[in-house]
Amino acid sequence: MIDKFRAHVLGLPRRAKQAVLILSDIALLSFSLWTSYCLRYDNWYAPQTIDEWAVIFSAPVVAIPIFVRLGLYRAVVRYLPERAMWTVLQAMAMATIVWVLAVFLSEMAGRGVVPRSVPIIYFGLGTLLVAGSRFVAKWVFLSRRHSLSSEHKAVLIYGAGDAGVQLANSLRSTHRVIGFLDDNPLLHRRELAGLRIYPPSKLEQIVNDYGVSDVILSIPSITAQRRKEIVSSVSARGVKVKALPSIADLVTEKYLVSQIKEIDIVELLGRSSVPPQPELIRRMIVGRSIMVTGAGGSIGSELCRKIARWKPERLVLFEANEFALYQIERELAEVQDLIIVPVLGSVVDQSRVEQVLADNHIAVVFHAAAHKHVPLVEANALEGIKNNVFGTSIVAEASFSHGVEHFVLISTDKAVRPTNVMGATKRWAELTVAKVAARANRAGTGQKFCAVRFGNVLGSNGSVVPLFTKQIANGGPVTLTDPEMTRYFMSIEEAAELIVQAGALSEGGDVFLLDMGDPILISDLADNMIRLAGLTVRDEHNAHGDIEIVVTGKRPGEKMYEELFYDATTAQRTDHTKIMRAAPKIIDLDIDTALTELKASVAEHNEATSRDLLFSLVRASG
Repeated sequence: MIDKFRAHVLGLPRRAKQAVLILSDIALLSFSLWTSYCLRYDNWYAPQTIDEWAVIFSAPVVAIPIFVRLGLYRAVVRYLPERAMWTVLQAMAMATIVWVLAVFLSEMAGRGVVPRSVPIIYFGLGTLLVAGSRFVAKWVFLSRRHSLSSEHKAVLIYGAGDAGVQLANSLRSTHRVIGFLDDNPLLHRRELAGLRIYPPSKLEQIVNDYGVSDVILSIPSITAQRRKEIVSSVSARGVKVKALPSIADLVTEKYLVSQIKEIDIVELLGRSSVPPQPELIRRMIVGRSIMVTGAGGSIGSELCRKIARWKPERLVLFEANEFALYQIERELAEVQDLIIVPVLGSVVDQSRVEQVLADNHIAVVFHAAAHKHVPLVEANALEGIKNNVFGTSIVAEASFSHGVEHFVLISTDKAVRPTNVMGATKRWAELTVAKVAARANRAGTGQKFCAVRFGNVLGSNGSVVPLFTKQIANGGPVTLTDPEMTRYFMSIEEAAELIVQAGALSEGGDVFLLDMGDPILISDLADNMIRLAGLTVRDEHNAHGDIEIVVTGKRPGEKMYEELFYDATTAQRTDHTKIMRAAPKIIDLDIDTALTELKASVAEHNEATSRDLLFSLVRASG
């Protein structure tokens, strides 16, 4: 019986519920004032005259408009926060004062005298009954499946538009939807789909009042910059931020509650997405035999995924790590009508590289194989030189000899004025590719050799993002080398897509620079990742936060900031808005002789001399 009654009441329209609440308050306030008179005169009597009835009903006549103004009928009773008691106190105090003023004016008109103790009794009794009735109703309607359990999380929807209304209706059965946040001031204090619309400035108060755990971003057409601002603002309150699918998914009727996703750290980069140019990708991939070295690595594997979608004749996966090769082969095996050739081998094995190029008639090579972790390469300089310098030389020379039409080296911003072995080896690799490109131009072969230089990719092997994620999951601390250190970041998907398009723009000997946007403080990245996890930073301003950020100091070879250009003023635009070309520069260096000397030094395991030879050539190229 109780369950049926509860279900019936909860099923009423919101206006009907508000009407029930108002009628209840009229009865309770009238009863409070009548009781006040009875207690004052120590006589329980029934009103006899019209004047007596008028006095009794004057209480709700005065109080109800005040209650409406202070929002006592906007709150959902079954989710009423304890702090609402103060709102009731405030409303009753104002109602009592206004009633006393009204009575005073009535006394001046000769309608009788009201004892001074009656307003005091009325205030106390009215507060008790009005507040008590609400909390009793809350207790009744929050039982069992309507309880504040983890199954009914409190959520706010950011965006009071059509998408937000549809989302609210979809979520009602599984979540406790508190209301909407919206930037439009004309919507504030209004209701939509029976839910209140709040300004974003009220977020902290709403979170505290209702225990909101998630804010769902429901503005499909929002710009990247505005999304970044909203996510940063909301996550700073210790609330998780989620988002709806893109507008394209909404148009194609893929709009489902199950598609609500966690906001990724990529959302905070504030980067505007540029659609790929299909003609550039088609020119590089369709119907051609492609080889990707380092195919099991983070960049290499993403390149393979992109290439596989554009129907190459065959895709050769060249990888030294057996397990990494196994993983990417298994993944791509699901692509229909694609010939996959897994090759287990090292780029420093010249005969193996040449055999694979010849057997598969390779037309395009993406050279992603490299040791890229700065501290590890710094501690293992000779291995870094072997793989990054000698390996690139072998693959580039073999590609030239076997008629490869396009060769694309995956380089890094650390190659610009390098301070560590990894950056220096990648700069040497760029010089090697430029040398082979010049030879192809002189020979008139039509072969295009180029390098693509960019910064960090989020989620790649050795990136700080997986490290921070693990540290946060373990409860911290999150470790920074320096709070002022900055880096360029882009998503791994965007980087792979731009690499392919850059290769198609090559004229031979190019160094392409991907537009990385603005550099990001690593400390800001750590702070945002902690907040996106629904946690708070523990520091001197918040001693009870969840995760501490600890500064460990710079590691050997690390730079405080990275550069994409040797001279940013000479960068040239290309046909793609996200791809730039470094200005051509004639470098008169005897790379072949330097390479012979470096090989001899490495063969002797002379690390000091090898470092000197490595950096001397790189410095001469700058």
